[in-house]
Amino acid sequence: MKSITTCIATTTAILAAGTLAMAPFPTEPQGIEDENPESVVLTGVIRDFKERTVENGHPDFERRPDSGFGHYVGNVSDNLDSEGKPVFTGNGFKVANQWKNASGKNICWRLFDSAAGDTAGSSSGNDRGGIEDEESFRLWFRDDPRVNKSRLLDVSLARQADGSYVFDSNKDEVYSERNGFFPVDHQLYGNSGGNGPDHNYHFTFELHTEFTYEQDGAQAFTFRGDDDVWVYIDGRLVIDLGGVHSALEQTVSLDRLSLEDGKDYALSFFFAERHRTQSNFRITTNLKLETINLPTVTAAYD
Repeated sequence: MKSITTCIATTTAILAAGTLAMAPFPTEPQGIEDENPESVVLTGVIRDFKERTVENGHPDFERRPDSGFGHYVGNVSDNLDSEGKPVFTGNGFKVANQWKNASGKNICWRLFDSAAGDTAGSSSGNDRGGIEDEESFRLWFRDDPRVNKSRLLDVSLARQADGSYVFDSNKDEVYSERNGFFPVDHQLYGNSGGNGPDHNYHFTFELHTEFTYEQDGAQAFTFRGDDDVWVYIDGRLVIDLGGVHSALEQTVSLDRLSLEDGKDYALSFFFAERHRTQSNFRITTNLKLETINLPTVTAAYD
């Protein structure tokens, strides 16, 4: 694909829990306003794509990796680019066995530390994880009228008895009725058709948030779902769940990131749903996240 220059107008339509409503863009960080709210609402951008086999389809959606479906890591850069986006490297490999911490939880291979009691995983061959090239990947998280349409999307994390906050598509009132994380059913490009339940299966979602690190807070962030998910803290890759796969989980304990107590840090989250017929999405964290750098969404082009 070749990049093009577009003139972008913006809209303030917010997609909240699967429904559109009009609201102004917030000018201050959005998220936790009091110390222990019952819920935390984070706002990000969802981009809808067409699958590769239809006109103007994106080559990475409904694409089977050369080494088969599964978990792939190492295909994105360790750090975000100057625009705060992940960069495709193509240096990935398929995971045969997961890297785990001393508690037996799956962790990002980049954070492996034998001194901390981690268990090393293993690979089963190099592969790009069903991503064509750097330019095709670049469009996953950027507006381009040739291949995607975008809207704002809210996710609401509910406070739990242990003080953590959870969004779980399997338990959320809206998404549980849809049998999965399908936020743009009958919207944007519309449902995908083909085999399986009637849903819109091909989209990406990005969040940019901020939190204050508490050295004694045992802070952690866990994601479980499918397909691709990458999480960056302070611009560093801490969760790597690339590939077209069933629901997988990774967690990051912030005490291993050498952060400074009391300092604010960015957490950037990137998700892609690329394949029928399931879509799962669960965030669990005790971080007090707030939305920052709320992106604009495309309404019209010249």
